[in-house]
Amino acid sequence: MVTPSAPFISLDYLYFSAPDIDQAVRFYTQGLGGTLIWRVRHDGTTVAAVRLTAADPLVLLAEHLATGAGLAVYRVFSLSEVRARLSREGWRTEGEPFELPPGPCIVFRDPGQQRLAAYERARPQADKIFEGRFD
Repeated sequence: MVTPSAPFISLDYLYFSAPDIDQAVRFYTQGLGGTLIWRVRHDGTTVAAVRLTAADPLVLLAEHLATGAGLAVYRVFSLSEVRARLSREGWRTEGEPFELPPGPCIVFRDPGQQRLAAYERARPQADKIFEGRFD
């Protein structure tokens, strides 16, 4: 159960490195039985989305993400509030905010140095734009 003070709505994406995108897609679809939802090439890199379960999170496989730099990407009500909260509690974000197709995102680390991300769904239509697209 989510507490009233928790900023998270849902875990929407697991964002994983895929230096060999074809091999990664085969592993998650043929090896694990997932369904390829979309595969998009943009600015020289490919990202693919695979559904492993009936509910979220989607697994995003990305050529451009450094090996071992995976992320759990949580949707939040307000990215600015999460960022302010982290700052008040003495935590820092990693790098500058950046844009995901559905909205702005920040990366931060927990005390064990796991990378986590929070994003605000400012463009809810973005998921439908990619669905069924295979570049």
